[in-house]
This record gives sequence, C-alpha cells and structure tokens, in this order.
Amino acid sequence: MADDREPPPLFDDDEKSEEKVAETNKESSEPAALEEDDDLFAGGGTEVSLDDPPEGDSSQPAKLDSEPAKLDAEPSSPLAKDTEPSDAAAVKEPEGAAGGDGDGSQTKMEEEDEVDDDESRDKFDLEITITEPQKMGDGMSAYMAYKVTTKTNDPSFKGKEMCVTRRFSDFLGLHQKLVEKHTCKGRIVPPAPEKSVVGMTKVKMSKSQEQTNSMEFIGKRRAALERFLNRTAAHPILYTDSDFREFLEKDDLPKATSTSALSGAGVMRAFTKVVDSASKVVSRMNESDQWFEEKQHMIDSLDAQLKKLHTSVESMVTGRKELASTTSSFAKSAAMLGNSEEHTALSRAISQLAETEEKIEALHSNQAATDFYVLSELLKDYIGLLAAVREAFREREKSYLTWQNAQTTLSKKRDLEAKLKVSGKPEKLQQVQEEIKDWTNKEVKGQEDFETVSKTLRREIKRFESNRVRDFRTVVIKYLESLMNHQQQLIQYWEAFLPEATAIA
Repeated sequence: MADDREPPPLFDDDEKSEEKVAETNKESSEPAALEEDDDLFAGGGTEVSLDDPPEGDSSQPAKLDSEPAKLDAEPSSPLAKDTEPSDAAAVKEPEGAAGGDGDGSQTKMEEEDEVDDDESRDKFDLEITITEPQKMGDGMSAYMAYKVTTKTNDPSFKGKEMCVTRRFSDFLGLHQKLVEKHTCKGRIVPPAPEKSVVGMTKVKMSKSQEQTNSMEFIGKRRAALERFLNRTAAHPILYTDSDFREFLEKDDLPKATSTSALSGAGVMRAFTKVVDSASKVVSRMNESDQWFEEKQHMIDSLDAQLKKLHTSVESMVTGRKELASTTSSFAKSAAMLGNSEEHTALSRAISQLAETEEKIEALHSNQAATDFYVLSELLKDYIGLLAAVREAFREREKSYLTWQNAQTTLSKKRDLEAKLKVSGKPEKLQQVQEEIKDWTNKEVKGQEDFETVSKTLRREIKRFESNRVRDFRTVVIKYLESLMNHQQQLIQYWEAFLPEATAIA
C-alpha cells in the first residue's frame, strides 16, 4: 500500500528547497541564477524572459528582471575592468556568496555584448581568388602583376563579380593604409607577405618564367596574397574599409609609395620599430588587468612554440623533397638495370619496380607540397598574425602612457595653480588655469581612448582565438586525410607490384 502513493518527504523537501533557494537569492542577489542561465543576459542585459518560472515563487521573475540593471550599473565604464579590477571586485563581493560566480558571468556578458556590436552586420559571401601571375617588363624594372577576382552577393559592391589587376606593391600599400587606420584603435590587421629581394631578383633576371625556382617563389607569394585578402575580408570592420573596397573594385589605383624595402621610408619604418621595441622594454605599462597580462603571456608562449614547430615542418618538407629526389634516382637506375637484364621474368619485375618507384616519387613530391602549402604556410601565417597582435598590444600601451602623461602634467599644473594663488600672481594664474582646462580635456580624452582601445582589443583577441582554433582544426583534419590517402595509394602500388615479384622463377 505504501508503494502506491507519492512519498511526502520528497515533495516537502522540494518545496522547502525552493523556498530556501528563494530566500538565499534575496540575500545574495541570486548568483546561482547567473551561474545556471548565463545566456539570459547575453543579448544586452536589459530584458529577461522566463518561460517556466518556479512553482510557488511568484516573486522570482521580478527579482530576475531587476537584476540585469543592477549588474549593468556596476562597471559602467571599461576602465572599471581594464584598469581597476580590485575596485570592481570590491563592489561585486557583497553580491555573490562563494566563489564569485556573478563576476565571471558579468565578464562573459560584457565580452558577448562587445562581439555583438561589431558582428551585428549582415553576413554576405565574399570569395577572393588570385590567379594568372604575369611578369611585366624586363630586367630590374620588371614586376609581377596578379589578377584579383572577387565574387560576392553583397549589394554594396558595384557588381557580383569583379576582376582587377594588381601588382605586389599595391598589396603592400593596402596593408600599410589598413595598419595606419586600424592598428592604433586596437584592431588586428592581417599581415601582408614579406618582401623578398633575393626571390624577386631571380624572377626579374630569369629569361623564362618557366624556371622551377621562379615559379615556386611566385606560387608561394600568390597563395600568401590570397590569404591576406581573405583574412581581411573576414574581419567585420576591415571588410567595410573604403581602401579595401577600392582595392577590389577600382580598375586603376594610384601607385603605392614607400613600399620598397630599400626606400628611405622603409628604412625609417625599420628604425621606428627598433625604437618602439627599445622603449617598450624601458616604459612597459604597469598592467593592472590580469586578463591582458595572461593574454600577453599566452601570445609570447604561442609564438615561441609555433616558431619551433614551423622550423620542424620546414625540415620535414626538405627531407621529403630529398626523399622524392632519391626515389627518382633509384627508379631511373632500376629501369636501366631492367633493360640490361637477360632473364625475362627478372627483367620484367625490375622494370615494374622502376615504374612503381616512379609513382612513389610522385607521391613523395605531392606530400611535400601538402606539407608546405597546408601545414607550413598556416604556421607561418599565424606567426605573422601574432606579430600583428603584439602591435595591437603595443598601441594599447601607447594609449595608456599618453593618458598617464596627461594625468601627471595635469597634477603638476594644479600644484602650480595652488602655489600661484598663495603667492598672489594673477597674471600667471589665469594662464595656468587655461592650461589646466586644456590638460583636463586631454586627460579625459586619454582615458576614453585607452578604454576604447582596451575594449576593442578584448574583442579582437577573442575573435583571433576563435579563428585560430577553427583554422588549426580544419588544417589538421585536411592534413591527416592527405597523409592517409597517400599511404593508401602507396599500399596499392606495392600490392600491384607483388605478383610481378612472386612470378620470378
């Protein structure tokens, strides 16, 4: 009889548990609700819809509706999280019970809101391909021109398919413009391929474009240029840049200047980088945000590991090319031996062995190309991207130092004002007061710029990490599939040769 009825202790416990949770939420501002329903506040933190409120707790929805306003009111400026984490934590500490779950949820909400700001635009397909590299001119005045084809369904472009011809300096000019406009704001601009004086000199002096070394260099550069444009097109802000649109649409562009590796501007840029690196060591900002500190350590560690891995992959590519060359030599020697062998069955088997080795040599060459274009180039790209990330971090440090210098100067001006008031010099006092107003505006602007750069950089780093995981996952799967396909073909070649070997009598 007792088994046919609902056990009352369980029902009572559930009811008491709900009442207990409600009381706890009233006292601690409901950190548990934040922990369980992180996505409730992801849309902006102003409205919350609860389809299934807990039974017997009519006050629960009202509490949750008022909670986002309380959360949004705390760190209203990015400075609260970027420069004063201890103060923000002190405000949040009374709200949460144990572990600070509300703080982690708030950080997640802010990061999601930041991403939504820039990615709220409509998504359009944009495919950029670079084909038909052509050598224009002769001698040392020659240059390479590339056909850039853009296909898109974005109505803001002048057409669904556009084709323009661009030389290498045009790509460098585009990258330079994007860096000047966006890196100072904390955005990560994809790197353009590096100039190669040796590689281009060989191309310029070559009589025929069919030479192996020249064609290999041109093929690598073409692929790198294509990756640069597509990475830029994937960025929600760079995608809308007027210079980028003009590069894809306009038939004739003004000649890019100051892109030569040996030009005066190029030397000045290199000198500026050296000065910035030296000043970075001397005047590194006193980082108060643990998030940025951790990301900087992560970037440094990742850069070191990727460089080591890239060196190993380059060695593997070289070794596989040497293996292909050695296999080709072996195949030729085996073919000559088969032709000179008098024993018919043995001669046929050796000739079949030579043919098999020729096929295997082609496999090794294809795998070496896959190692380079799929794996090695991805690592090289991300080493360049990490350098761009460092530049964005450096711009944030510059913004911070500008703000701090304004604060220091303003403090000195105010001290001078106090001294002039005591000494009774009204003629100088008015001038100092005007300077105080000017430096107050500079201090406010410096703080706003630093907060803006910090917020943008947070968003850029999150996008960078998401793209990095996706790219490496795609490339690793593609690379493993190519390895398995090559190994399967290798097995098939040897299985086809086995009857010839066993037929020798």
